[in-house]
Amino acid sequence: EKYDSLSAKGFSMGYVGSVILLIICLVINQFHDKLGIGGAKAAQLSFLLTGIWWAGFAQIPFFTLPADPGRTTQAGPDDKGWLLNGFHELGKVWQQLEQLPNLKKFLLAYFTYNMGVQTVMYVATLFGTDELHLPEQALIITILLLQVVAIAGAYLFAKLSERIGNTRALSWSVVIWMFICIAGYFVQAGWSFYALASVIGLTMGAIQSLSRSTYSKIIPENTPNTAAFFSFFDVTEKLSIVIGTAVYGAIAQVTGSMRYSILALIVFFALGLVFLLRLRGKKLREEPASGSALPPPPASALAGTPETVR
Repeated sequence: EKYDSLSAKGFSMGYVGSVILLIICLVINQFHDKLGIGGAKAAQLSFLLTGIWWAGFAQIPFFTLPADPGRTTQAGPDDKGWLLNGFHELGKVWQQLEQLPNLKKFLLAYFTYNMGVQTVMYVATLFGTDELHLPEQALIITILLLQVVAIAGAYLFAKLSERIGNTRALSWSVVIWMFICIAGYFVQAGWSFYALASVIGLTMGAIQSLSRSTYSKIIPENTPNTAAFFSFFDVTEKLSIVIGTAVYGAIAQVTGSMRYSILALIVFFALGLVFLLRLRGKKLREEPASGSALPPPPASALAGTPETVR
């Protein structure tokens, strides 16, 4: 039952890391003349530092995490190379979804409400510059505010899920996002914008960490290839970003205002809420039919895994 708090901790550390790197890049760009470099070079250096940051910290799990006990060390006879094999593994997950209706429903819910979540996150600064005409300094403060408040949101909803269950906690966060869409239509520059940004940060941390931990509780218990399931989860996320931002841009292009685009995102959250409510009161974790599941890992590998989600 520690999945929620563990996910909250993971996302919080990610938010902290992004704030630290953002501040470093901000200092470089704001004081580039004192550092003896031009403005263009400062921007290029920021991109370089971002790549080094990713590559550097990625070495920690690469060299410290134990090997997957359920994964064979030798390639099987159906090995198609690392690229094609990745698609092959995703295809296996897709086939298993037919045997796991609750997992399919959750992914459908996640796909729909995440179209709204990710779109708001991606276009927030664009909305601030083009619609509210905010200065660059205000946007920087907003980005930092989102990341910091998201830490509190991740932990707050992890605690809430312990009391009322994952699907109920997620449902409440989706409802808050619906009100965010309505508020976004009316928001103006000033204190109301920062207040809305704070609420967005709170629910951003909540829905991101809780969605992943809920998914981890629903995937089949005796599966050695959790990487394939989480890869499928990430592919679902990326597809929702493409569709969500495309719809947002199309509405803004037709109406001439991003406010209508923000308001229209409420449809995605409403659909996601409907799919989430269909999961309430059910034992969410299922096992695929005999013969269709992947071979189970050693018994000790998944000891203590929770069986249900409220």
